[in-house]
Amino acid sequence: MKNMSLLQEEKRATLLFMWLFYIVFFLYDIFYYKFFPLFPWLSKSSPETAWYYLTYLKDIVIISLIPIFIYLFKKGKPQKIKYIIVIAYLITNLVTDIYYYFGNPNTYSSGNLVELVIILFSPVFISKRFFYLVAWGLFLKYILVGVLVQDPVVLFPVIIIIILDFIAYVLLHRFLSYVEALKISYDEQLAGIVKGVIATLELKDPYTRGHSERVAEYAMSLAKATGRVKESDYNHFYYACLLHDIGKVNIPDSILTKSSKLTDEEFEIIKTHPVVGAKAVEDVEGIAEHIAVVYHHHERWDGKGYPDGLEGEETPLVARITAIADAFDAMTSTRSYRPALPFEEAYQRVLDGSGTQFDPKLVKVFKQVYPDWMTLSKKYCKDQALKEGSNHENP
Repeated sequence: MKNMSLLQEEKRATLLFMWLFYIVFFLYDIFYYKFFPLFPWLSKSSPETAWYYLTYLKDIVIISLIPIFIYLFKKGKPQKIKYIIVIAYLITNLVTDIYYYFGNPNTYSSGNLVELVIILFSPVFISKRFFYLVAWGLFLKYILVGVLVQDPVVLFPVIIIIILDFIAYVLLHRFLSYVEALKISYDEQLAGIVKGVIATLELKDPYTRGHSERVAEYAMSLAKATGRVKESDYNHFYYACLLHDIGKVNIPDSILTKSSKLTDEEFEIIKTHPVVGAKAVEDVEGIAEHIAVVYHHHERWDGKGYPDGLEGEETPLVARITAIADAFDAMTSTRSYRPALPFEEAYQRVLDGSGTQFDPKLVKVFKQVYPDWMTLSKKYCKDQALKEGSNHENP
């Protein structure tokens, strides 16, 4: 599953980040406070006792975060750890720097090599939000310290931070470009595979020709109008809608193309196609995230649907959306057992099914997008006619 793969990668990156942070953070402090003052050419003056206590308190705060990180790892939420580390570091260092240098005639000399790790490692997470937290956090930390201690020496780390931020931004931009290129390539391959599978299904049941594409278009229109489906999910939701009837490949042709009423036994076989379809796509990255579209698109609002008889919002939103799109297109398409219904009649039947077959809130949105569905249907019919005409001209 795609989400599990991403979570594992996030865990690996976070573990490496934590190790680097703690090793560099404490090694630098040990060297700076224990060994650096021993050099004979440096001042022998000892820092104030309170400064020592505050430094130890800072270390205690950083160490005390480890149990929290372990808890987040166990809960499968490693994404939060990097933010906690950076925010804790910024706050503790800001407090200690201001406490020691405010009103102190000594030249400003602070910071930690761990800041280099934080900045240069930030692109690895491929997150603009995290990068901006690191870049602006460190920049504003030094600016605030500089304003309060009134020491121009603070400009030097500010310049270093800006240079490193620029390098990290370039790396992040390149990583994002590679990821986007891989995503586009994967989506194109997935689209080709999905269309091939749909073409195979249509060969098996000619009466469903174009049904999957129209359902996907209708469902996308309705999903966007609700504002409740993430834009980042649009592509995979669309592909899942295309495959909502994939389980019908397991239904005998004699049942699929039967022109008379189905027997109870035959209908029970038809009712297996959501389960079979869900099983077929459960390991397909991206589509598996919207497996509810395939598995639950025949559930009803009143709980009288199948395969699980879910009621109301027990059925996932994406499946409730697909249910309306699927039913509307089924009604307006010619089937082996009946002719297509007029669009106006199908429209009214959807409205009449509000609160029984369909989610009443989605039916209200359906009323708003219905004109768009009419446009989509006309466009599809036109494109299909042109395609068939081209095939006749080029046998």
